[in-house]
Amino acid sequence: MEHIADIAIPDSTLAREATELVRDTAGELLFDHSRRVYLFGALQGARRGLGYDPELLYVAAMFHDLGLTPRHQDSRQRFEIDGADDARAFLRGHGIPAERADIAWAAIALHTTPEIPAHMAPEIALVTAGVELDVLGIGYDDVTEEQRAAVIRAHPRPDFKRRILAAFTDGIARRPDTTFGNVKADVLEHFSPGFRRGDFVEVILDSPWAA
Repeated sequence: MEHIADIAIPDSTLAREATELVRDTAGELLFDHSRRVYLFGALQGARRGLGYDPELLYVAAMFHDLGLTPRHQDSRQRFEIDGADDARAFLRGHGIPAERADIAWAAIALHTTPEIPAHMAPEIALVTAGVELDVLGIGYDDVTEEQRAAVIRAHPRPDFKRRILAAFTDGIARRPDTTFGNVKADVLEHFSPGFRRGDFVEVILDSPWAA
């Protein structure tokens, strides 16, 4: 079994098939990012003393950005839901019970929603923790310099900030309304000409209610 930063990479048939599916579907940028999300999430799990299912966390981490890939370019739902649906279908197709597959679904669907995942099942909390560390730098000092170096050595992040923002933009620019109320509106505001973010107050004031 492969280990990176002393974290074991799940080696079951299910995990290997998840690895190959994401490698073939998502490309190098999102593949490496997703592996780092698993590793950083697992490191945060160890630091927090959380018990979690490594295989379930791995699949959720690997699938969390599949909604950004070309297979979902015509979707009209949030990209998080597309990836969550893919993960649940994959897990159910491999005989994983519905309640476990639903944990992976929630982990992916909520990974751009701050704070709430930390109060849910460990796998849900740790996908978000991995994303926050790799993308936003939240929890950067929770892992050691040696651990970070081992993860980056295995899964490099050249020009990652620019490239991941471009991937976000490409994945959601055709469905801007799905960014209402979530952080991806910031991405389109920066990189998608003509985008106007939805305004919660305006939605209330413009509703059909008289008062």
